Amino acid sequence: MDGTNSPDESGSSDGDDPSASGGGPSGADPPGDGDPPDNSGPPGDGDPPSGDGPPGDDPDESITEGSLIRPLYQLAWPIVVIQLLQVTYNIVDTLYLGRLSADAVGALSLAFPLIFLLIAVAGGFTSAGAILVAQFTGAKGDRSAGLVAGQTVMVVGVLSIVLGVAGYFYTGPALDLLPSDAETAAEVVPLAADYMEVIFLGLPLMFGFFVFTALMRGYGDTRTPMFIMVVSVAANILLDPFFIFGFENNPLFTWLGLGGLEASLHATTGFSGIGIEGAALATILSRGIATGIGMFLLFGTGIGPAVQLHHLKPDFGFIEDIIRLGTPTMIEQSTSALAMVTLTAIVVTFSPPVVAAYGLGNRIISVVFLPAMGVGRAIDTMVGQNLGAERADRAERSVWLAVSTVTGVMLLVGVIAVTFAEPIVSVFLGEVENAPATIAHGVEYLRVRSVEFAFIGVTQVMLGAFRGAGNTKTAMFISIITLWVGRVGTMSLLIFGLGWGASGIWVGMAIGNIVGAILGVLWFLRGTWKERYIEEEQIESVVGEQMSSGDD
Repeated sequence: MDGTNSPDESGSSDGDDPSASGGGPSGADPPGDGDPPDNSGPPGDGDPPSGDGPPGDDPDESITEGSLIRPLYQLAWPIVVIQLLQVTYNIVDTLYLGRLSADAVGALSLAFPLIFLLIAVAGGFTSAGAILVAQFTGAKGDRSAGLVAGQTVMVVGVLSIVLGVAGYFYTGPALDLLPSDAETAAEVVPLAADYMEVIFLGLPLMFGFFVFTALMRGYGDTRTPMFIMVVSVAANILLDPFFIFGFENNPLFTWLGLGGLEASLHATTGFSGIGIEGAALATILSRGIATGIGMFLLFGTGIGPAVQLHHLKPDFGFIEDIIRLGTPTMIEQSTSALAMVTLTAIVVTFSPPVVAAYGLGNRIISVVFLPAMGVGRAIDTMVGQNLGAERADRAERSVWLAVSTVTGVMLLVGVIAVTFAEPIVSVFLGEVENAPATIAHGVEYLRVRSVEFAFIGVTQVMLGAFRGAGNTKTAMFISIITLWVGRVGTMSLLIFGLGWGASGIWVGMAIGNIVGAILGVLWFLRGTWKERYIEEEQIESVVGEQMSSGDD
């Protein structure tokens, strides 16, 4: 299992559910340009194609010209697939670890927010690289986009090594701070520690693919990361059961009717797996494969921004931009991670079935979240490139098109979740201890959370729009309100103030995105996001310097 979504992709939330906010490019709040919204045509009506756009794009498929529907769709569907594959990591591990024990499933919900608390630091700078690449690409500054990409890889690479070492030693003290129920402390917390230590040691291998995906999305290419993700998930599916179970009680052999082969292999090797640590090891290795492929494509081929090895040499001007843009997102994601830790600290005061249902429900909702994630990340790029091309009117139309699309889709998903809640939850647990109680709590959680599904979509689109514009401070503010007021505050009131018990967890979780969606729309209507972050002089300066030095 991954449980550790990209900080750029997953955003911040309550566990593996990334529905509260998200990572992405960001920046300051420039004044609006005063252009009124163009509502003269139906959503998606664009300007006649002129052939402008990212290099190699067909004019009718350009992000900055032509129809809005086509580029939105072409950016969004690979992101949805990437996130579906990301969720596949989580589902595969949940399916396998659910056959190991319900406590192992609960351990993942404890581990994720503590892991995310550290990786969010590097995630902010990954997001900054993505927005700079998007705006330079829209402004036809391809050489600048390549330099930004190289600087982002360098900065995040160094940070991932530092954070991996720090995380390994911080695991024990961080888990000790959780006010756990006695049974949870004895049975679940040690498993979470085993998982976290392995993940932190492999953090650099995981972060490489996070960076590659973010930079390629900013460039306008979401399909290449999707294909690499397929390879990574396939590797995880194959490695997971063997590292967790080895050749003893391995459900994969049972499902395939190969019990005899399993017995022979166990008699020969004596390998019976390494449990939850095996899930972490499978994640690291499969992510490492994706990182290797991504870095080769970025530096060794013509795919993506024009980045070269010498772009890894520190350029303090661009590092300053990455830090300036990334710091608000880093703060946002770090405070969001702290909110998740706080939410987890509240949840672990309950019995193991409630803790397991919380983790299980979050994984299911991470599937529900896919359409919103895809459209939100597509808008990130659409707004970034169109503002880079000085097309604020087109950026605004793309946002309203995305809002209408994702709201309809998420309403439909909510109806399905309510109708089929019990069979959806039941499939993830075998005949293990506490399974009936865990399923009952999980069904209630899923039905309550379905009320907010449409609001999840609106929140993600609005956050994507602000980040694409470089307005990270705005996105940071909305995300913090969404989590700390909408979720932590509401959950604390319902549980400790009104005595709602476990139901207070489910209802409190659902309030956050309702608050975020309302706040995001109201702020967007102010129009203070319509100017690009980059400057024309900066593009010309960088390109001129590179051309004079022979950088073709």
